[in-house]
Amino acid sequence: MPTATTNKTKGGEFLIKETLAQDVFIPEQWNEEQIMMKKTCDDFIAQEVTPILDRIDNQEEGLMVSLLEKAGALGLLGTSVPEDLGGLGFDFVTSMLTTEALGAGHSFAVALSAHTGIGTLPILYYGNEAQKKKYIPKLATGEWKACYCLTEPGSGSDANSGKTSAKLTLDGKHYVLNGQKMWITNGGFADIFTVFAKIDDDKNLSAFIVEKSFGGISLNPEEHKMGIKGSSTRQVFFNECKVPVENLLSERGNGFKIAVNILNIGRIKLAGAAIGGSKGTVTQSVMYANERIQFERPISKYGAIRYKLAEQAIRIFASESATYRCSQNIEDAIHALIEGGMDEAKAKLKGIEQFAVEAAILKVHGSETLDYVSDEGVQIYGGMGYSAEGPMDRVYRDSRINRIFEGTNEINRMLIVDMILKRAMKGELDLMGPAQKVAAELVGIPEFSDPDETLFAYEKKLITNFKKAILLTAGAAVQKLMTTLSKEQEVIMNIANMAIEVYVAESTLLRVEKLVSMKSEDDCEVHIAIARTYINSACDKIWVEGKEALNSFGEGDELRMMLIGLKRYTKQEPFNAKASRQLIAQKIIAENKYCF
Repeated sequence: MPTATTNKTKGGEFLIKETLAQDVFIPEQWNEEQIMMKKTCDDFIAQEVTPILDRIDNQEEGLMVSLLEKAGALGLLGTSVPEDLGGLGFDFVTSMLTTEALGAGHSFAVALSAHTGIGTLPILYYGNEAQKKKYIPKLATGEWKACYCLTEPGSGSDANSGKTSAKLTLDGKHYVLNGQKMWITNGGFADIFTVFAKIDDDKNLSAFIVEKSFGGISLNPEEHKMGIKGSSTRQVFFNECKVPVENLLSERGNGFKIAVNILNIGRIKLAGAAIGGSKGTVTQSVMYANERIQFERPISKYGAIRYKLAEQAIRIFASESATYRCSQNIEDAIHALIEGGMDEAKAKLKGIEQFAVEAAILKVHGSETLDYVSDEGVQIYGGMGYSAEGPMDRVYRDSRINRIFEGTNEINRMLIVDMILKRAMKGELDLMGPAQKVAAELVGIPEFSDPDETLFAYEKKLITNFKKAILLTAGAAVQKLMTTLSKEQEVIMNIANMAIEVYVAESTLLRVEKLVSMKSEDDCEVHIAIARTYINSACDKIWVEGKEALNSFGEGDELRMMLIGLKRYTKQEPFNAKASRQLIAQKIIAENKYCF
């Protein structure tokens, strides 16, 4: 397992704290056990899933159930489950690796993720001992399949407004559930339903473990979807469904908190799955580009195609770097909490909750990376990309849901800013001090010093300035808009986009810096090109997002001064991105696969 670092980074602190390369975990550090686990997942997808994707999409009766049971027999449904409850007991980072490897499984990946994540984890993390002993072993083996019933026709992003009701029977032995849930993944074959409902006139939801055998459950036909067609998605109706009182999950009124925390886990796991899907798509793209001959040359010889292949790889590498940096931070936080005497299940929830900001960042970046990679995969395939006979048809359709799953990307962007500001207001993050320093710097005389010629000194300076750009923009927005900021969604989106780029750019640089220390600068020539190209693009994006935000609420000389400051913090030396992308593309083309 990866060794926990001594770094005590808090969630959201990346904005105001320098992180050292030695303190991050990078994918090049996997040990033999983890590599073997990944190979097991890769082999399962290659042998059991990929050859029958059409049958899965046609929802052949019993097929998905049998695949989940096969995965369960290999332990793939219990990677996060403790050994004493029938699982493999892997740490968070290793469970992320299995999520990534299985992410290439299209609809199967969705079914598995729903079962192992939102289906199993509420019971694992919030259940009492009796509930965990009754349900978790059978969920870990796949004997029972699970789903999660939160969304309703009138409550999507606003989950706590759900209308499903729960009433205690006169004898006090059962809760009676009535209501309707929709978009329930695995709903067609689930044995166990985690259902969110309001008891009487409660303000907040409660959660219940509902067995299909309890009765009072009916299903609409399978939904016809744009993509992930093999994933069972149904409306679920509860009509006088009697649930034993001992199946109340956690405490009364704690359901919304459960939903939020489970979604935090789901967000970073979705990023991992998106990385797996993206890598597979690049490999298919480059193989086709090497085979497809036009004007007597493989299309991989042409600059326009090389740009696409390189940019696909750059975004994947960057997203992966950020995802595993955060995964190890979560693992370290969990260890620290357990060592401090906290119960393991509570420590896992608290550790993940601490990095909810980063989880939202990764969900957005990972899903949008997969979207980009899929779209360019279609383009590289050309006419065959648009044909249902080729692989990109399914890739493209299946990728689109990820920007909606686990909270829409718009909701996640707003959460990023909201959570950071709330933590600052609680005193958990010292944003005020650094923001005031930036404000003072704007009216001061710029410092000039001899350039540092050490490797990555220039890039580190850029990252530091990017953080100042966010503090400038966000600080001005809070000061100017104050209580109305929460309604200024466009400004919030601008600031969130800046934060996303800073976190991912810094993570990419830290990964490459650590990799160089493990190997050599010459061995990492292409990796260095990836980091520098990503940072170059991030710089331009941060300038545009910051400018749009400031222009929307600033005015007069104050606005002009802020724009000058923003320009100072997003100024960079000329960079030949074309040459850099050519180098990256040539490596992928030579390897005939995604190879980083």
